[in-house]
Amino acid sequence: MTSTRIELLQRMPIFGAINDEALQFLLANAQARSLRRGEFLFREDDPASSMFVIESGRVAVFKSWQGREMLLRQLEAGDCVGEMALMDLYPRSASVRAVEDCSVIEIAAADLHRLYEHDVEQFALIQMNIGREVCRRLRAMDDLMFHTWMGDTPVATSAGDVFRST
Repeated sequence: MTSTRIELLQRMPIFGAINDEALQFLLANAQARSLRRGEFLFREDDPASSMFVIESGRVAVFKSWQGREMLLRQLEAGDCVGEMALMDLYPRSASVRAVEDCSVIEIAAADLHRLYEHDVEQFALIQMNIGREVCRRLRAMDDLMFHTWMGDTPVATSAGDVFRST
């Protein structure tokens, strides 16, 4: 099971170029969780101290607004959610609920701190990768906001990239 999980992580941008030994070290302390369809992984404004790698199934990420749930995106196996918590330690910015039964791997900030003590170079690379991923998402949102302000009708893909209508 560990080799399958390592392969899953290595395909993700956040763990790109991280060596097997560092990933094994992280996974040794990581918690596996199962969610039934409809269960929350976490809710908007919950305290945050970990990220989650979706191992199987799908989840919906949404924000509450005026008593309604506004879907931001759906994520599936090989995606991660909650990684901002590992950098900013602010409360959750959105809610995540299972769309179908799922399994996730929880990687806590404390797990990353242990990696820092064990292998600072691999820790730094993960932090840089998280920063890159967050910046990529920010660019997509900036583009979406700009085109919305300009009266264009943007369409967001599941990957968060923005394509303008013609």
